[in-house]
Amino acid sequence: LVVGSASYSQLPDVLRRIESGERRVTGLSLDTDETFETEFTQRASPYRAYITIIEGCDKHCSYCVVPFTRGPERSRASQNILDEARRLADSGYSEIQLLGQTVNSYRDPAPARLSFAELLLQVADIPGIRRVRFTTSHPRDFTADIVQAIDSHPAICNHVHLPVQSGSNNVLRRMAREYTREQYLERIALLRQANRPISISTDIIVGFPGETDADFEQSISLLDQVGYDLVFSFEYSPRPNTPSLHFDGVVPGDVKTLRLRILMERQQQIQIQRFTHLVASTEELLVEGPGGREGQWKGRTSQNIIVNFSSIPSSTSVPQPGSYWNVRITKAGPNSLVGEAIEGPLFSANSPEIPPVHDSPFRIIF
Repeated sequence: LVVGSASYSQLPDVLRRIESGERRVTGLSLDTDETFETEFTQRASPYRAYITIIEGCDKHCSYCVVPFTRGPERSRASQNILDEARRLADSGYSEIQLLGQTVNSYRDPAPARLSFAELLLQVADIPGIRRVRFTTSHPRDFTADIVQAIDSHPAICNHVHLPVQSGSNNVLRRMAREYTREQYLERIALLRQANRPISISTDIIVGFPGETDADFEQSISLLDQVGYDLVFSFEYSPRPNTPSLHFDGVVPGDVKTLRLRILMERQQQIQIQRFTHLVASTEELLVEGPGGREGQWKGRTSQNIIVNFSSIPSSTSVPQPGSYWNVRITKAGPNSLVGEAIEGPLFSANSPEIPPVHDSPFRIIF
């Protein structure tokens, strides 16, 4: 049994066909309705839920296999998204994260024709929803109205993940990323001009075929110019069926490893500087569970930064996962913050029970 990621709704039928004796069954449709209209969604958290609003990708970056495995972009009707978000809010979920390979490339197929920014605002307006996140954005389709939406609605988290992949125009061109360094920095400027302090994270690939020492230095300089709060960095690795598989200028493995280490060390220095600026500030946290030490709890800010905090000594309220607390930041580290609770719980939804995941006698490949 081989089932594609867009064919969850076919599972009951294809399982019945296997049980009836068929030796080989496939479900590899890319039909939009079959992609989204399914009840086979596993919720791993009782307070944070994910909603896929767009599947596939039309960008065809030269290193990426997603267009081959996920197919072209197909957006879900806005009314269906909002209906699901309301059901989740009614069930006790307080944070919604909208997902897509290029989430901000969303194009509403419904008569409402909501833009991505308008969809964000309507999800944020749903009673019971305290936080709305989205990932992953593509710089080409990142527009000013998204920043305006973040600015105008406190429930839309002030964090944007905007992958750049390289700071070099030469490498970006070979990657077929469809923007230049200068155009990317124009998007960063929109975020920095917002009324709220918006946290920015990104992805960077080092050692892409043809990347020179000068190209790599452009990525390092971009870290300093932007001031990211978090960077997910990777060594380039070839993927089947991608154009870059046949590019010349292959970067040796030891060079890629060295460049990755240099980049990570520089980014850690930047994160310490940026996190230090948050000391003495008060942040609202969504509690996720016990912290790293006894008597500590772990929570996440709207800016998507982890904080380990102690509860109020005189309070009888113990922070519970899914509740929201105000915490004063007392210390900054390279990857997280430390704080002390000063008020809470501010909000705590009636979290639903998570249904068990049942074992299956069938091997299902997604």
